[in-house]
Amino acid sequence: MPSIRVGFSTDLNITGGLTGIGTANPAARLDVAGQITVEDTASSGGVSTFREYQGFSQVQAKITNNTLIDNADCGPFSSLAGEIKITGETTVSSGSTVEVGKTKTLTVTDRFAVPLGETNNRDNTPEAGTTRFNQDFGTLEFFDGVNWKTVNSYARGDAAGRGVFAGGAAPAEHTTIDFVTIPTLGNAQSFGDLVTATQRCGACASSTRGLVGGGGFPNETNVIQYITIASQGDSINFGDLLGEGGNNERAETSALSSSTRGVWGGGGQYPDAATNRIDYVEIATIGDSIDFGDLTIIKDTNGAVSNGTRGLFCGGATSSVIDAITISSKGNSIDIGDLTQARSRNAGVSNSVRGVIGGGVTPIFVNTIDFVIIANNGNATDFGDLNNAVRHPGACSSQTRGLWGGGINPSNINTIDYVTIATAGNAQDFGDLTKTTFAPAGLSDSHGGLGGF
Repeated sequence: MPSIRVGFSTDLNITGGLTGIGTANPAARLDVAGQITVEDTASSGGVSTFREYQGFSQVQAKITNNTLIDNADCGPFSSLAGEIKITGETTVSSGSTVEVGKTKTLTVTDRFAVPLGETNNRDNTPEAGTTRFNQDFGTLEFFDGVNWKTVNSYARGDAAGRGVFAGGAAPAEHTTIDFVTIPTLGNAQSFGDLVTATQRCGACASSTRGLVGGGGFPNETNVIQYITIASQGDSINFGDLLGEGGNNERAETSALSSSTRGVWGGGGQYPDAATNRIDYVEIATIGDSIDFGDLTIIKDTNGAVSNGTRGLFCGGATSSVIDAITISSKGNSIDIGDLTQARSRNAGVSNSVRGVIGGGVTPIFVNTIDFVIIANNGNATDFGDLNNAVRHPGACSSQTRGLWGGGINPSNINTIDYVTIATAGNAQDFGDLTKTTFAPAGLSDSHGGLGGF
């Protein structure tokens, strides 16, 4: 007896326009009970062989076995208009390219490589969430819809929210480094020592590394030294700031930063050789600073704040001018407005929206606190008052609080004041530094400039 009969046996059964193989009751045009094995599908067009209309797969195709997708053998995926679900092991050969619009879920059990390139090769307008590896900084970064930001790849632990006050005069230049925990109240603790005693200097920081550059009186210096904020210990030499007119000294300068770049503005050989120079370093590397551009006027000791994209140098010398720069690109600053009064020797703090500038001399000591919206052009607005009329305080901040520590009034003080940056009002007492001092450098691991390049 024959082994296959049409309409009789379950081996092959054709009934009512439906064909069954291995079933007596087919439920589709072709109903196969069991596994289908196909040999040499590559020669017939690969995956695109499964088609309904003009070579395009219009419905979901499921691949559950180990599958090799090779451009040379199986053809590209460009002929697929439907959905393919792969639940087994899939290998895409190195000579093949697979392009998809969006992947809903992706699980990788071995390794996964993201696009990589230099900072200058970034796409300026990618889709929010785009991720790449930055070869210049050795960091993973993502685009938030406005800026490229670094992905934290370290455990900050108990140091998150740490503020540091370094150097100063008490009354002579000293090397003391103090630290505080910004979200709490209390007195400062000893962190370590600077390798070079200094005061009247500019400080900035990334989330991990703090830099103190320039300063000094009467022993001016252009030395940049750095600390690792999460760990206590002495500073290490980083490089040198640019000098002015052949002089290496760079006192009365101020600094701000993004998460990767530190920028110094103004200062010079105290007291009569101030400059409008702006220079910068890449915080993650070690080396001398590079010319960035010029401030709109010659000035020194101005409050410096940043939101990660834009940096402001506020006041300084006998000026009320607020100078703005774009941190990621070099160039001269522009005048965007004025403080409520002309004053120098003030200090600035910021979150990612507001810059707050406190203290200074007009030439009398003042307790004035001003604030600006960093992203906007315009004049500063009154914020409140410090507890003391003081010049040369150090300052540091988190995204929530701004702190001013030390200064002179008219004698050196050790008090620390704080404000809540998002609201206006007078400063409150935070605690004390370990010694009375003025003109210390202030920095933190959580200021408003972190997150942008």
